[in-house]
Amino acid sequence: MPDVWLYDTSLRDGAQGDGVSFSAADKREVARRLDAFGIPYIEGGWPGSNPVDDEFFRDPPELKRSGLCAFGSTRRAGVPESGDACLASLASSPAPVCTVFGKTWDFHVERALRTTLEENLEMISGSVRFLKDRGKEAVFDAEHFFDGYAANPGYAMQCLGAAVSAGADWLVLCDTNGGTLPDRVSEIVKKVSGEFDAPVGIHAHNDCGLAAAVSVAAVKAGAEMVQGTVNGIGERCGNADLCTVAGILGTKMGMDLGVDLKRLTQLSAGIADVENLVRPPGLPFVGEDAFAHKGGMHVSALVRDPRTYEHIDPSSVGNSRRVLVSDMAGKASIAEKLRELGIEEGADSGAIADRVKGLEAEGYQFEAPMPASSSW
Repeated sequence: MPDVWLYDTSLRDGAQGDGVSFSAADKREVARRLDAFGIPYIEGGWPGSNPVDDEFFRDPPELKRSGLCAFGSTRRAGVPESGDACLASLASSPAPVCTVFGKTWDFHVERALRTTLEENLEMISGSVRFLKDRGKEAVFDAEHFFDGYAANPGYAMQCLGAAVSAGADWLVLCDTNGGTLPDRVSEIVKKVSGEFDAPVGIHAHNDCGLAAAVSVAAVKAGAEMVQGTVNGIGERCGNADLCTVAGILGTKMGMDLGVDLKRLTQLSAGIADVENLVRPPGLPFVGEDAFAHKGGMHVSALVRDPRTYEHIDPSSVGNSRRVLVSDMAGKASIAEKLRELGIEEGADSGAIADRVKGLEAEGYQFEAPMPASSSW
């Protein structure tokens, strides 16, 4: 059993990102890669919401290590669980896990749902109970939880209590607007973990550039599940990047995630290929530039001991070191690049460095990326 359960929502929340578009075949391939990597939970989409998701759930991929999740909302206000189309789609889906989101911010209940606070509590408990009665593992995503807690902590906690009373297997606290700072998240996660027996998860958005930090803070405060997407894709500024979070939890905190971190870079590159997206080269842990070195003094020190300018061994996450040749290169950079290319170093490394500097001054460029392999 892992110390922290990773939950990937690339196929649902990630699909809401600008420029991201999946076919059903794409979704199956992404799910296959996530399963091979060992992600415990894969959210496949929202059955009943669009033709692609319906096709995906009609013929889901065969998963060997992961649990397939179907996503949806609590029942509509004024509609019984037995008559709600969304709950019916969740219950009839082949997914053994159903993730249902509900409002926990009183502002949203009254303005967006236009119902009463009491009715919302009944919507949460009734929806979770409906799914549990049909044999599903039920994950309750507490939408806007941190904003709701800031506005009305008593009511936000009542919403969680309604889910727990109905048998929810997980309480996932969502920073839906991505504006809560890590210390505040840590404080609230501790309170929730101390209040309820159900395990707690975190779902962070990256609007402040802090989704990974928020996720790690939540884990340190007691969260046992992290929801996110590979490479951080998602609406607006994206979701917590599971590659970054896994890298931190695994290499920095020594946690067992039930995955092979040496395939992390391969996972990142492979899923980006399926999505037809260009990965930012500076992605932590898995980006092409994560272990790229340009300064001559840096390379000189790295040759003596990699710990001088690398916080981990790149191979521990399936990445590799890159030495960039440029006008900032010195003899050590040239010598290291020659070794990288399998060329025996001669006595002319200094002359080569001088030649590179001169050419770059004329407008030439010698840096070239080395894309990570995406094959499995």
